[in-house]
Amino acid sequence: MIRNVIFDWSGTLVDDLPAVWEASNHVFRRAGVTPLTLEEFRAEFRLPYRGFYDKFVPHIPLEELETWFHARFRECQDSVVALPHAREFLKFCRENEFRTFLLSTVHPAHYELQAEATGLGSFLDRTYTGVDDKRARILGILQENNLDPESTVFIGDMEHDVETARHGGIRSVAVLTGYNSLNQLRAADPTVLVEHLGELKARLVENGLRLELDESPERRFSRRPVSTVGGLIFNEAGEVLMVRTRKWSGLWGIPGGKIEWGETSEDALRRELLEETGLHVEAIRFVMVQDAIRPPEFYRTAHFLLLNYTCVARGTQPVTLNDEAQEYRWLSVAEAWKLQLNTPTRRLLEVACRDTLNL
Repeated sequence: MIRNVIFDWSGTLVDDLPAVWEASNHVFRRAGVTPLTLEEFRAEFRLPYRGFYDKFVPHIPLEELETWFHARFRECQDSVVALPHAREFLKFCRENEFRTFLLSTVHPAHYELQAEATGLGSFLDRTYTGVDDKRARILGILQENNLDPESTVFIGDMEHDVETARHGGIRSVAVLTGYNSLNQLRAADPTVLVEHLGELKARLVENGLRLELDESPERRFSRRPVSTVGGLIFNEAGEVLMVRTRKWSGLWGIPGGKIEWGETSEDALRRELLEETGLHVEAIRFVMVQDAIRPPEFYRTAHFLLLNYTCVARGTQPVTLNDEAQEYRWLSVAEAWKLQLNTPTRRLLEVACRDTLNL
């Protein structure tokens, strides 16, 4: 049973990626190096950050790089906000009398400002900030606070966090809300991989505050295929709505979700599309059903029955994404086909738009 939780800060409890990306590119510009796109930055950034600097700006002393970085970061850290589900999960820890700790590379001065601005600092019993290499500190923290490794978990968003937990002999939870991609985190082999802290809370409640593996015999025995609906939404200009999500490896796809007890599939489709995009749809047409058994692009082991539809969003309704997706685009079918699509969406486009695509 989990009794102690050690958190990373950046990408786990707060979203500081835009500010860190901008401050890092400021460093590159000062050093005469080409700035990175966000995708390049996420792929290249690593901890300890000394290795990141050594790769791109080895000709500049680390002290000078840090001076440039922190000066720019102070100017843009107002953009740092609490991640969805972070406050709720911290309250859950308090309600269940978990001891809570922070182990982070974030500069102590930046942390103090962010902790106050977000209100998250009051939920943490003890903080360790400005830590260059968390692996070098984890054993000392466990010993210093008399933490039982069997009841302690480290939650973070980077490979370094998973390695830190392994170094300390404790379990790790990797979240998809931060810096590292799904493939990077999978390669690190965390104990459990979740989309966000809200999912972790639900799993702990379901399992009596125990951290159950996705592929444990108990979970395999109790699970059944999940019936879901998904909609290829057209607007009146004939464009389709594509959304990009972390849980499908950052690939593009369509909005949708699970059918709830007592719902018809069409009612579930209308509800899910409204929740995830803010769009009211009509002219719903069933296209196909797909089996998705352990889809490799999905962030965890799953078995879905995918009921796929097309539909239309009339008028000039604005798209309002919830936290299920990170980006959207209205595109022609031909343009959508050129995106990096998840496999079920590519199959749906093949069937629903075969004539348009000249397949």
